[in-house]
Amino acid sequence: MAWEEWERAKAAASEGQAARMQLNQAGAAGAGESDLVVHQDDLGAVGHEAFILHGELKKKADVAGAGVDKNGSGSTMQAAAALKRHNLGLGAELELTVEIWTSQVKHVLQACAHISNHLDYSKKLYAREDAGIAAEIRGRTGSLPVSALSDYFK
Repeated sequence: MAWEEWERAKAAASEGQAARMQLNQAGAAGAGESDLVVHQDDLGAVGHEAFILHGELKKKADVAGAGVDKNGSGSTMQAAAALKRHNLGLGAELELTVEIWTSQVKHVLQACAHISNHLDYSKKLYAREDAGIAAEIRGRTGSLPVSALSDYFK
């Protein structure tokens, strides 16, 4: 609530026109509609794309592992070592660049794996929670107290 709205509400309350709030629906969705709708096919498509991205990124963005020699150093790190042996500052900078790049690629790979693995779990979890909430509300006689509703928003 903006400051001006607060001031208007206080003025209206002091004039005997108390500001009231009434909640009798969730958002603009009509009867039987939800404001959050996710279908299994949607989740599957997003998860599949995340899986494909993970595989392609792992193959093509591995700067540290490209052209690996018998010691396990990639061609970029081999170049950095050669530049350092010749006392060129570029060698240390190239090495740092590879370390930062590798770290960032690992973060993106982890995010792709998380997206791919988490979507199915989320849908199942929310379906169980919705069923539990609906069962609890159906089992009550009379209205559901605000305190019980607020528990669902924590």
